[in-house]
Amino acid sequence: MKSGGWAGAVFGRFQHPAQVIATGFGTAILLGTLVLALPIATESGSSAGLLTALFTATSAVCVTGLVVVDTAGHWSVFGEVVIAALIQVGGLGIMTLATLFTVLVAGRLGLRARMFAQAETKTLSMSDVRRVVRSVVLFSLVSEAVVAVVLTGRFLIGYGEPFGRAVYLGAFHAVSAFNNAGFALWGDSLMRFVTDPWICLPIATAVIVGGLGFPVVFELARSWRHPSRWSILARVSVAVTLVLLTLGTLVFLATEWRNPATLGRLDESGKLLAAFFAAVMPRTAGFNSLDIAQMYPTSLLATDVLMFIGGGSAGTAGGIKVTTFGLLAFIIWAEMRGEPRVNIGHRRLANSAQRQAVSIAVISIGLVVICTYALLALTPHSLDAALFEVVSAFGTVGLSTGITASVGTTGQVLLVLLMFVGRIGPLTLGSALALKERTRRYELPEEPVILG
Repeated sequence: MKSGGWAGAVFGRFQHPAQVIATGFGTAILLGTLVLALPIATESGSSAGLLTALFTATSAVCVTGLVVVDTAGHWSVFGEVVIAALIQVGGLGIMTLATLFTVLVAGRLGLRARMFAQAETKTLSMSDVRRVVRSVVLFSLVSEAVVAVVLTGRFLIGYGEPFGRAVYLGAFHAVSAFNNAGFALWGDSLMRFVTDPWICLPIATAVIVGGLGFPVVFELARSWRHPSRWSILARVSVAVTLVLLTLGTLVFLATEWRNPATLGRLDESGKLLAAFFAAVMPRTAGFNSLDIAQMYPTSLLATDVLMFIGGGSAGTAGGIKVTTFGLLAFIIWAEMRGEPRVNIGHRRLANSAQRQAVSIAVISIGLVVICTYALLALTPHSLDAALFEVVSAFGTVGLSTGITASVGTTGQVLLVLLMFVGRIGPLTLGSALALKERTRRYELPEEPVILG
């Protein structure tokens, strides 16, 4: 077989890389559903049912963290390991794993396979795909290993867990945190560790690093001492991330400071840690150290905004991405100043990037509004709870006010679809459904339009 090997033969059946990405995630969800539906996957030894298995598999592959059953109480060790494996596959990306496998087995990579890998890893040069994919996998595994060691030591020394159990807890939550999944092996997520920095800070750090985006992480590693040389992607991602983490922490401190059900019962250092953790998790990991259902509506709204924005491009986080949000801010600023071009630092933003940012934001807002309306019509829950659940699913966050299991069959199917769309992205899904890319061979006369 010619260059590209079996990868080219398989990928050649599709017209666009986005189709492969969507099909890859769909296949992983299907396989995960079938395995989790097996009796061996549950503690009771009976099948979990297709809907429960489908919801859990989708949540794991799409690294969301929403659950309809208690992860530790319902699933067996086998089921939990399957969930962790699905999280790992979803976090790295189906095409990243496929590309690595091709490199290791075939020793070379065809042009078509490199295109698909580029679409998944968001690399800026196809010639670098092999190196980038290797670096992504190595960086992911090393990061997870470091966090797992820290957590294992804490569980072993601080909580008296047996060595095997401590290693298991450390590894599971390290994978879940770095991949921004938010699955926890306790019914209250991480609420019992709300004031423990040795648990909360390593997990928060893993969430931030995993959600920052692989291209940004690699660029920072190369030139962290020279911010003036950073690309637009790195500048916007880092700046918006720092601003959102800071503002999020301050907002939660201000709104929940006297709430006896959340921060009000903690001392000052505990409040600061819990508020910072609450600001990190909407990036989009579903861990929570505070009771979400007891938060004030103002805090829920702030969390909605943070979840909708999400994390960095080409990372394990969801949402519209901090890059999209940051570019929109620059686009609006340039328009307000009457500038014909959008400039960031010493670079001009491409028109295609501007259109894509606006398209992603508008499509995402429309989808959230429609699905919130549908969930309100299908369930008796309030607007606060329904909107929170929808944004959490679309942003692949996993935080919940506790209504996930009570939205009914139709509501859960709706959330499954939202998690899938949120993971692969609105534009990626749209292009995957298109038969082929269309180009216009002519230009029409331009006509000004009055807006506002």
